[in-house]
Amino acid sequence: MAGLRPIHYKTFEKFLEYVGCHPVRQHGDHRVWDRNDLIRPVIVRAKKDLPVFEIKSNLRTLGISNQEYLDILNQL
Repeated sequence: MAGLRPIHYKTFEKFLEYVGCHPVRQHGDHRVWDRNDLIRPVIVRAKKDLPVFEIKSNLRTLGISNQEYLDILNQL
């Protein structure tokens, strides 16, 4: 079983669309995504690869476990 690893930001944005998020705005290389049930928005830096700590932070915001995330990535 593979663990979390850095992925390209566009792949993570496809994941965000899959879980019901939508882009709100962009400021520089920071893209802001939101969903009605979130307390705070999800921030994605538009750089080549997202580090694991940013992925984990965004998963906590979304309320999605690491295993659920990996399962969804396998479906995309």
